[in-house]
Amino acid sequence: MANETLEISFEEAMAQLETIVEQLEDGDVPLEKAIDLFQQGMKLSQMCSKKLEQVEQKIEMIVEEGGELKRKPFGGTLDETGELGE
Repeated sequence: MANETLEISFEEAMAQLETIVEQLEDGDVPLEKAIDLFQQGMKLSQMCSKKLEQVEQKIEMIVEEGGELKRKPFGGTLDETGELGE
């Protein structure tokens, strides 16, 4: 499973995670299998989180400032006027 999670896409990992959550929520899973599913779910969750962090670091927004286009890292907040703040 460890090698498999490194090779799957974010969407595939999320689908697997949803399936695991559904199985655990049903409550018809023996304890040992529930623990295994939980561990798999945690690995998938961590992998998804890392992929999201990597994507967030790559995203840059182009913002017009003083007539110039400048690149700013993603993650700025909107002020009360709806403008992107620092």
